[in-house]
This record gives sequence, structure tokens and C-alpha cells, in this order.
Amino acid sequence: MRQFITIAGNAFMELVRQPVFLLLMTTSGVFGVFLAVVPYFGFGDDPKMVKDSVLAIMLLAGLVGAVLSASSSLAHEIRTGTALAVLSKPVSRTQFLIAKYCGVALALMILTYFNLISALLSSRMAYDAYGGTDTFALRIYGAAVVLAYGLAAFANYFLNRTFVSDAVAALVLLATLAFVAINAFDKEGKLQAYAQGIDWRLVPAAVLILFAIWTLAGVALLCSTRLEIIPTLAVCTAVFVLGLMSDFLFGARAERGEGWAAVAYAITPNWQLFWMADALEKQKTIPWSYVGRSLAYVAAYLGAALALALALFEDRELS
Repeated sequence: MRQFITIAGNAFMELVRQPVFLLLMTTSGVFGVFLAVVPYFGFGDDPKMVKDSVLAIMLLAGLVGAVLSASSSLAHEIRTGTALAVLSKPVSRTQFLIAKYCGVALALMILTYFNLISALLSSRMAYDAYGGTDTFALRIYGAAVVLAYGLAAFANYFLNRTFVSDAVAALVLLATLAFVAINAFDKEGKLQAYAQGIDWRLVPAAVLILFAIWTLAGVALLCSTRLEIIPTLAVCTAVFVLGLMSDFLFGARAERGEGWAAVAYAITPNWQLFWMADALEKQKTIPWSYVGRSLAYVAAYLGAALALALALFEDRELS
């Protein structure tokens, strides 16, 4: 177990030290908040448009992060010989691969959590034609992001610490503190009932998006046992596009009893199961029981994907 935790922890730290991870986290979170500042003239549907947009950004950022993280975590180590060095110790290939996935999954959870904070803030800051920009929340959130980068730069210059990982940790911590502080005040900076205006229905929607990201990370890790980052990105893009259309391409034919369609429908992840933005209309909610059933689907799919990845990795030449 100690080796498993060490490998997973090292995989997580390697990912959060990647500049592209920090760039992806910052741009997606800041852009999500920025969307709540722009007037849309959406005939009363402006808040709904903002929520749909920030959820789409959360999904897109997570999917890109999943492919890049899985590829850099496994394919890069196979190419550079790091995997061979680790496996020369008393560590099995099964333990190595699953620990790598756990490290990737934890990094993606951090990314999704940061984007969830920006999504919740956007739900409070969104306004229609009769409202105005929530400059109070915007200033505090912006100050938190700038301060996070400043602290990371200070630690890097004076303490010789790693800038990227410190910036990621500071962003998560300060964004959380900013979120807690903002919810105590209204848009004019006056005390209010805590968290008034926050649409907490975004939380189960974000959890479902995290499940989708974890699923694609499993597919990316499967591809990374044999492919480099560019072919892995191409395969994952194809899987994502097919998954968006799986109901149309395979679902109807599978219901009519066509065997090939049933097989294709089973092996293609259905991303529509995880996209619940339409459930946020009016007073609708996403039941947590549905989230639980989705978790069972993800567990089954990941089990199959990782089992196939292990089969491909077992006879992979690492020298």
C-alpha cells in the first residue's frame, strides 16, 4: 500500500507542476466568472445562459486536462524510461497503472473543484436586463487570483519553491476563501443571508461532469499504454464525438435488436448521461440518486477500460 500511495502521490504532484495544468485551471476558472459579467440581452434567460456556459467550460477544460494528464503521466514516463526504473522495484504493473490513474483522477478533481467555485459564483453574479454587474464579487475573486500568483512568485523567488504547484495550491485555497467571504455580502457589499443567490443545483451537475472527465481519463490512460500524446488526443476526440452521438448512431438500432449496434452502444461512453444542464431550468433539480447510478456506470466502464489497459501494459516493452 505504501508503494501505491507513493506512486499516486508522485503522479499527482507531477501533474500539478505542469505549467499547462495551471494555465488550464486559471483560464477556465477566470473565464467562467467573466461570463457572468457580460450582458447578453437574453430576454430573461441570461442567468440560464451563464450557467450553461460555465458548465460547458468546466466539461471542456476537464476533458482537455484528462487527455493531457493521462498522456503525460504514463506515455511520457514510458518514453523516458521512468516507468522501467519504477517497475524494477518490487512494484507490479497493475499497482503502477492503477496508482497512476488515481493520481490523474485526484488532479482532475482539483481542477473541477476550482471550476465549480467559479460556476457557483457565476450563478450569483449573473444578471438580466434589469440587473447590473456584481463588481463586489468580481473584485474579491480577481484579487484572490492575483494574490495566489503573487504568493507563488514570492515563494519561488525567496524560498526556491516550485512556482506552478504553489500557484495551484494558492489558487484553490484563496478561491475557496474568496467564495466564503463573498457569500456573506450582497452585490452592494452589505451583509445578507449567507449564500443568497447561489444556485446549489450546480453541485450535482458538476459531480456528473467530473464523472465524465474521469471516464475519458480512463480511455486516455488506456490509449497511453501504446500511443503518444497526439494519437491519444485523436482517439479520445473520436471517442468523445461518438459518445455525444451514441444515442442517435447506435441506441435506436440496439433497441431494434441489431447486435453490432448493441456492442457499439455498450463500449461507447454516453456523454449525454453526464450533461444535465437542461435539468437546471426553472425549479428542476438533479436527484442525488441519479448521481449514484451514474457513479455505478462510471465504475463499471472504468473497470473495463483499466482491465484492458492492464492487458495491453503487461506485455508492453519498456526498455
